[in-house]
This record gives sequence, structure tokens and C-alpha cells, in this order.
Amino acid sequence: MREKIKEEQRTKQLFDKESWKPKTELGRKTKKGEITIDEILDKGYKILESEIIDALIPDLQSDLMAIGQSKGKFGGGKRSIWRQTQKKTREGNKPKFAAFAVVGNKKGYVGIGFAKAKETVPAREKAIRNAKLNIIKIRRGCGSWACGCKQTHSIPFKISGKSGSSKMVLIPAPKGVGLCIEKECQKIIKFAGIQDIHSKTFGQTRTKINLIKACFNSLKQLSKVKITEEQTKKLGVVEGNE
Repeated sequence: MREKIKEEQRTKQLFDKESWKPKTELGRKTKKGEITIDEILDKGYKILESEIIDALIPDLQSDLMAIGQSKGKFGGGKRSIWRQTQKKTREGNKPKFAAFAVVGNKKGYVGIGFAKAKETVPAREKAIRNAKLNIIKIRRGCGSWACGCKQTHSIPFKISGKSGSSKMVLIPAPKGVGLCIEKECQKIIKFAGIQDIHSKTFGQTRTKINLIKACFNSLKQLSKVKITEEQTKKLGVVEGNE
């Protein structure tokens, strides 16, 4: 059952643009085709409707990350996509479920979202919606000295990000290395369109949510670093769907 749910989440999202009724000015411009996703992200416009992303990035895919733990046999724990907490009240225990989603088109656009709800399905839907509102555009290239192929299989330079006590450093890797990174962070890197990468982690890395956020913050830094035209050509840097 769980595998079926995960397979459904990976499929492309279907969106009916004609029946969509936008509530914001940015949404109305999107429906009329007056603005692109690159203009929105470059100018720093705040996205308040997830339908904007559905309209501008039609090949978007989603998945849930294992941030929780469920009871296994003989007292052992098993990784779960739901993080369950309980609040004790006079009426009894009130459970809540948290979910962490990642969305991307595997061509330079990726986003993550966290959400809580009283049931699993609303938590999943809210997490996917938040991930779409939090989407970013990243740079890809080949910054590995051992490769130098000028293709977009890795990242153009070494970068780091932090969340809480967790710190992650992403390092360019030559072709064929694969994703040498923590399992849940692999989903973010894969959805961003990166095929080869090395990583280093520091601090309290067992705190899964902070580690995921540190990985995402590292990808954010890729677009903030200033590079010259000569470096862009040398490293084969592309941004977004370029």
C-alpha cells in the first residue's frame, strides 16, 4: 500500500488551467501568460497560490521524505513518511501527523515543504502545497577538477548551508560518481536535476528535518554566488531549464 502511495506521488501532477480562478494579481498574470517562472523567481515575487507553479512548471513531480518512525517487530523502529505526535487532554490523546514533501522537475527547479494535520492525507496535501510555494531555481554545471566536461550533471562549485546545528557541504563530483549524500537528501538533489555530487555533514545530523533544510539551504546559495561570464563558460553553468 505504501509503495502504491509513493508511486502516485511521483507521477506528474495534472492541472486544469482553464477552470482555475486566480485570487492574486500574480495568478491572473500567470493565467494570461504575461509572466514566466524565471521572472517571478528573479524578481523575488511572493507566490501565494500553488496553482501558479502548476501552470508554469507542468512537468512537476512530488514525493514524501521519511522523517518519522513507526513501531516495528520485536520493539524495533521502522522509518516512516509520517511523524506522529500526541497531545494529552482530558478527553484523551489527540494525535497529529507531520509530513515533509519535495517537488521538482529534475531540470533545475526544486522546493520543500513541511506541514502538520490531524490526519495523514491533509498533512500530505499541505506539505506538497507548501513545497510548491517554496520553490527555487538552482545552478547546475561541472565544477569537478577530475571531469571538466562542461555538462549539467553536477554543481558548478563547492557550497554550504546550515539549519540549526546541522551543516551540509555540497561538493562537485565527476561523471559516474552518483549521489554520495544522505538518503533523504538524495531525493532533493535528484528532483533538482543533479546526477553526481559529494557531500560532508557537520553537527547533529540525526535531526532529520534540520539536515534536509541544511541541504536545501545549500542549494539556495548556488544562485547567490557571483560568477563572471568566463567562469560561466568554463564550468558550463546553466540556471533553471536552460
